Amino acid sequence: MTAINKRFLPILELNIAVLFISTSGPLGRYINLPPEHTILFRAILAAVFIFLVCKFRKYSLKIDDRRDRAKILLCGLFFGIHWVTYFYALQLSSVAIGMLSIYTYPVITAFLEPVILKTSFRRSHLLLALMVLIGIYFLVPEVSFENQHFIAVLCGITSAFFYALRNIMMKPQVEKYNGSVLMFYQILVISFMLSPLLFTADYELVRNNLGWLAFLALFTTTIGHTLLLLSLRNFAVTTASILSSVQPVYGILLGMVFLGEYPPLHTLIGGAMILSAVVIESSRNLKA
Repeated sequence: MTAINKRFLPILELNIAVLFISTSGPLGRYINLPPEHTILFRAILAAVFIFLVCKFRKYSLKIDDRRDRAKILLCGLFFGIHWVTYFYALQLSSVAIGMLSIYTYPVITAFLEPVILKTSFRRSHLLLALMVLIGIYFLVPEVSFENQHFIAVLCGITSAFFYALRNIMMKPQVEKYNGSVLMFYQILVISFMLSPLLFTADYELVRNNLGWLAFLALFTTTIGHTLLLLSLRNFAVTTASILSSVQPVYGILLGMVFLGEYPPLHTLIGGAMILSAVVIESSRNLKA
């Protein structure tokens, strides 16, 4: 293998992972089910797929420490809230607003991490937070609960908050257990959490959307996140996070191609502000 291929293939692998994960935006808009039902069937199918991946790769599913099990259970709850509120943000607005609003999570993480993990706080994070707030303002110029896009952004920020919280709490666990195993247990928690909805689901609608639900579970969740984990063999976590910032861009492009959603200029400006804050924060961590 040439030196160029050695550099190119890991970047290609990471971009394929990000592309698969970014399909959650268009699929969240396209699937004709209530968000909580979409997430329920996504979780059930993904749990089966990830379990098969773990068995194929011979990963141990043991979590011996009771405190670790409790943390993983709690993280599964947070992850479920993140998924459901994210899909509400998508259905209430557009792929662009839904995906860009949850990309506030890196800056939310910068504020939560010092509180939860007792790390030092950087004053520069205040400037990044200001950039994100300006970006949010451009996403929704009218602050009103009668404005559906405003409610969507609130759902997106709520999703980002719980995603940041889950990621911070999972950080010590990732050092102890395999990432796919942790993902399996969290998705299992989501399945149990939403399982009462099995009694209220419209199974005719579920059947009509089953192919897309399977795509969401297999390609978006299982393959996308597994490839992302594998890409960390070739990149530092921070480098991968910078490169992953293209995820909303992929999602918006897919929304334009398959759903005909073309974001207005003010949404693009807001998105540029939010993604700039993400890249700046990731770059600073890379140099630290």
